[in-house]
Amino acid sequence: MNPNNSPSLGKTSVVRKIPLVLAGTAVAGGLPFYAILSLPILFAAGMSLFDTADGCFMNFAYDWAFAKPVRKVYYNLTITGLSVFVAVFVGAIELLSLLAQNAHLNGSFWSFLAGFNINTAGFVIVGVFVVTWIVALCIWHFGRIEQKWESGPAVTADPAD
Repeated sequence: MNPNNSPSLGKTSVVRKIPLVLAGTAVAGGLPFYAILSLPILFAAGMSLFDTADGCFMNFAYDWAFAKPVRKVYYNLTITGLSVFVAVFVGAIELLSLLAQNAHLNGSFWSFLAGFNINTAGFVIVGVFVVTWIVALCIWHFGRIEQKWESGPAVTADPAD
């Protein structure tokens, strides 16, 4: 409570009260209770589904990667390269859009960057993740990386022995 004993309207308390207000206005609007509860239930179900799928995928990926040292190196190189690309991509978009805005640059490229929605970059990043993993798996399989690194140099017997 604040010093004059009135209820607080800080950010935390307002954020906690918004769902209650929305639920109350939905009930006052005549929506049945199951319609009001359907969105949070669907949200929780979707989050559970994607979290479970992500956990299964990552369990498979980690088991595969840590089975042999060459796999671990290949996995780490792929993840690191992908992370660097995403960081440079998002940083370049932000930097170039700020440059276009503050330097008042004109042209189709600069107007595209000035109006670019950074949320759209999320779709590009997801696509890059999928393409990177498909390419990495194809290189691993068709390039026979594991066989090349596991078969070390040929050992020849010394004729003097």
